[in-house]
Amino acid sequence: MACPFFLPIEKLANGTWLHPGRLPLGCGWSGQCTAPGHEGETPAEEELRDFCNLGYAEGCGRFPKERLWDSVRFGARTVNRGDGIHDCIQIRYVCERGHRPVECGFLEFDVAEERWERAHCDSRVQRMAECFVESHLAKRRRSEGPHAAAS
Repeated sequence: MACPFFLPIEKLANGTWLHPGRLPLGCGWSGQCTAPGHEGETPAEEELRDFCNLGYAEGCGRFPKERLWDSVRFGARTVNRGDGIHDCIQIRYVCERGHRPVECGFLEFDVAEERWERAHCDSRVQRMAECFVESHLAKRRRSEGPHAAAS
């Protein structure tokens, strides 16, 4: 889950997470805050670690009391379209408030065409989905690497 007001910009290579691959967006990200009154502010490293990348950021001074969501969660599955060329990554997203779903749905990314078939209307959620897919594809390439070389 990531903070719904977090706009990730680039991978955070030197984060201090114990298991960065288990983070909601697949790794740590630096970025900007989009909370009302704080748009464009760059969170400090501890804020990125404790709030932005994890959601449920009530301890963050920027986190608004009035909000639709507390966090955004993602999951992915790869679907082969049957033509042997086009894989589609289906992204399931859930926007939560009080640890309960408020909004959910599917987004789709065409791997071969490198384009979104179905995107989210909120630019922050869409950007998080893009980061999630980037991390997902990197993990997939790492896991397929040795197998592909042996073939």
